[in-house]
Amino acid sequence: MAGSRLTLPVTALYGLGICFICGVIQHQWWIQLVCYALAVYLMILFNNFYALIRIYSRAITSAFIVLSSMACFLFPSLEGGIVTVGFIASLLFIFSTYQDREAAGRIYYTFLILGLASLAKIQMLMFIPVYWIMMIFLSSLSLRTFISSLLGLLTPYWFWISAVLLLYKGDLSPFTNHFLPLAEVGIYNAYNNIPLSHYLTYAFLIILTVTGIIHFLRTSYNDKIRTRQFYYSIMFFDILVLVLLPLFPQHYDLLFRPAIILTSPLIGHFIALTNTKVTNIAFYIILITALLLTGFNLWISSFIF
Repeated sequence: MAGSRLTLPVTALYGLGICFICGVIQHQWWIQLVCYALAVYLMILFNNFYALIRIYSRAITSAFIVLSSMACFLFPSLEGGIVTVGFIASLLFIFSTYQDREAAGRIYYTFLILGLASLAKIQMLMFIPVYWIMMIFLSSLSLRTFISSLLGLLTPYWFWISAVLLLYKGDLSPFTNHFLPLAEVGIYNAYNNIPLSHYLTYAFLIILTVTGIIHFLRTSYNDKIRTRQFYYSIMFFDILVLVLLPLFPQHYDLLFRPAIILTSPLIGHFIALTNTKVTNIAFYIILITALLLTGFNLWISSFIF
C-alpha cells in the first residue's frame, strides 16, 4: 500500500468524501475545500522536492489526508485553512535553503508567507523563533538571512498599516486590536470547552510521533545527511507543537494543524520503509485507529449525525 500508485488517488477520494460528510455543500465551505486541496498538492511537492522517503511512496501525503480527515472538526475554519496552506508553503521555501547562507530571497518568501498567515491567525507569530532555530538546523542562518526574515515578516504589516491609516483616517485601533489575542490566557476555561474527541486525537498524534521518531532514529543511517537534517528539523518542530497544545488549549485550532503536517512525514517514513511482521501489524492498528477516530469525530462534529 505504501508503494502503490493507487494509494494517493484512493486516499484523496476518501478525504474528499469525509469533507462532504462534514457538510461542505450544506454550509458552503468551498473556500475551505480549496485550501484543503491546495494543502494536499503542496504536501505532494514537499515530498517530491526533498525526497523525504528514499523509495517511491506517497505515504506522507496519504498520511496527511488521513490525519486531516481524522481531525475533521478543524475543517470549518477558513482562517485555519489559510494557515495550513501557509505553513506547508513556508516549509517548502525554508527547506530549500539547506546549507545556503546566501539564500536571502527564499528566506524572505518564507517569512513573508508566515506574515501573511499571521494576518489570518495572529498566533502564527509564535512560530517565528522556531523558524530561526530551524535555519540553524539547515545551516542557512546568517546576518543577511536573518535580516531578510525580518523584512519578509514585516512586509504584510507595512501594507496593512498603510491601508488602515488611509481608510480609517489615522485611527490605528483596527491594527492594534489584531495583536490583542496574543495576550489571551484563559487556559483553565479552555480545558472545560474541549471535547473528548480532541483529547483522543491529540493522544493518537503523540503515539504516531513517538513511533515515527523511534523508527527514524534507528534507521537514519540509511538516509542522506541532507534528509536527516530535514527530519531533525521536523522532529524538533513537531515535539514543540505537541508540547504547546496542552499549554495553550485555547489555540487548538491553530496548533493541531502543524502537528498533523509535521507528524505525516514521520509516520509516512515508518509506513513506507518497514516490512516486518510486527510493523505490518502496527500499520493495520494505526489505520484502524485512524478510521475509528475519524468516525467518532464525525459523529461529534458533523451535522448529519
